[in-house]
Amino acid sequence: QVQLVESGGGLVQAGGSLRLSCTASGSIFRIDAMGWYRQAPGKQRELVAVIAAGGSVNYADSVKGRSAISRDNAKNTVLLLMNSLKPEDTAVYYCYAEIVVVTTRFAYDYWGQGIQVTVSS
Repeated sequence: QVQLVESGGGLVQAGGSLRLSCTASGSIFRIDAMGWYRQAPGKQRELVAVIAAGGSVNYADSVKGRSAISRDNAKNTVLLLMNSLKPEDTAVYYCYAEIVVVTTRFAYDYWGQGIQVTVSS
């Protein structure tokens, strides 16, 4: 069993900052990629940012330059910081991790339960 638990989010004013944290726990052998996706009402889920185990990162164009993703491999945690928030950043944010589990040594995709972020104008 593997779980991703998210924290942070909530209601933020436009121009403000956001801090999202996600911790993975359970039968983890190794975590490869970790990251964040988001889904706004009526839209498809989209990538926000992802970080590989080695530290390479990829950001959506819409958040590039105002976001920073990092991870603590010892704590199985990924952190997303976003600045200069806009109303269009309003969405449910989902933590994602590609995890190799202890039992099979196969990699699977895992998702958090989602956390609401609302940016007011």
